[in-house]
Amino acid sequence: MAKQIALKIDVDTYRGTREGVPRLVEVLQRYHAQATFFFTLGPDNMGRAIWRVFRPGYLKKVSRMSVVEHYGIKTLLYGTLLPAPDIGKKCAGIMRSVRDAGFEVGIHCFDHVRWQDHVLDKDAAWTQRELQRAIDRYTEIFAEPPHAHAAAGWQMNRHAMRLMQRSGFDYSSDSRGTHPFIPTWQAEIIACPQLPTTLPTLDELINRDGITLDNIAEHFLTLTADAPATGHVYTLHAELEGGKWMPVFEQLLQGWQAQGYELVSMQQYLQGLEAEALPRHELSMQEVEGRVGRLAVQGD
Repeated sequence: MAKQIALKIDVDTYRGTREGVPRLVEVLQRYHAQATFFFTLGPDNMGRAIWRVFRPGYLKKVSRMSVVEHYGIKTLLYGTLLPAPDIGKKCAGIMRSVRDAGFEVGIHCFDHVRWQDHVLDKDAAWTQRELQRAIDRYTEIFAEPPHAHAAAGWQMNRHAMRLMQRSGFDYSSDSRGTHPFIPTWQAEIIACPQLPTTLPTLDELINRDGITLDNIAEHFLTLTADAPATGHVYTLHAELEGGKWMPVFEQLLQGWQAQGYELVSMQQYLQGLEAEALPRHELSMQEVEGRVGRLAVQGD
């Protein structure tokens, strides 16, 4: 396949949809780059994420970046002291404008905090209900069913994995790993290609091991200097790269193009693969450096 980096944009919040998404569309068009936007489609309950402070390592992570600066104080109160805005209802026009501008769109989740904080331990009925809410809202907004999914916080369970296949998605991007694969979960084959995030995210690297905003782009480009045979998937966030970290993202776009990469959507990336020849790999929940808790990770 061509030397590619697929840009996967997670849109977690009302502010990220309203402010970050249009900015990202503009900069991507300026660099003639493609990408896939995965939308949160229901309420922004980000204020309820305050309970994460009790998780080991969470305060250490947020101390490396200003959460208030990136998300805004109102976002951090949604669902608690302030009512949760319904992103899909309030921002449907913005979402359709992304599709109309020629970018691929997909499902991130219905309620980001609810999925990320609870899906791991939930049963089949809960998981089906949450995913169906996202599918129904997506279909309402775009007048067609979704074909792609990217799990909030890389959080999944066995039932969610089965639903990727049953929902007829072309692919799903719910995990961290090194290359595309057909997932298995405790030896059960899931017939839906998994396109894992292969590179770290900016918030996982910032203010660690001497990495600052001044040198993070340079450091990142050393990670992509040698292209693997199946390219890379890079996950960015509308609230970060579409906000205060936009200058860093532009440096990455310039650097990747100078390295000879084609910047593509996830669907374009999938089309460059021989789907029938993808290897099988077990998915398991593991810790990832720079993240809090366990994520879905590609195994051997």
